[in-house]
Amino acid sequence: VQLQASGGGLVQAGGSLRLSCAASGVTFSRYSMGWFRQAPGKEREFVAALKWGGGRPYYADFVEGRFTVSKDNAKNTVYLQMSSLKPEDTAVYYCGGSSSVITSTIRDPRHYNYWGQGTLVTVSS
Repeated sequence: VQLQASGGGLVQAGGSLRLSCAASGVTFSRYSMGWFRQAPGKEREFVAALKWGGGRPYYADFVEGRFTVSKDNAKNTVYLQMSSLKPEDTAVYYCGGSSSVITSTIRDPRHYNYWGQGTLVTVSS
């Protein structure tokens, strides 16, 4: 199983980026997919996720309507559209895949089986 994250970069505050995570080696439609981020000196934290069976997306409170997570099963890809970016959004963003998360664990990185390599997002003020 491989997850390949891309789309990070340098953007000014208030700008937008779209992250992509392409999966291979899995039956993508049967996996819940999540986005997490890790800033220097901090633990990895939940950003957004979609359960494999569909339904509503899950977001961290700090997203505040600025990010949208989506999934294209035909392309085996999950996206994170980020807008109104803030300097505090600066971090390495990781995509994770899980065949076993449930609603109560979808925000917990320990329940994800597979991880992409991360893509750096830097938001300048």
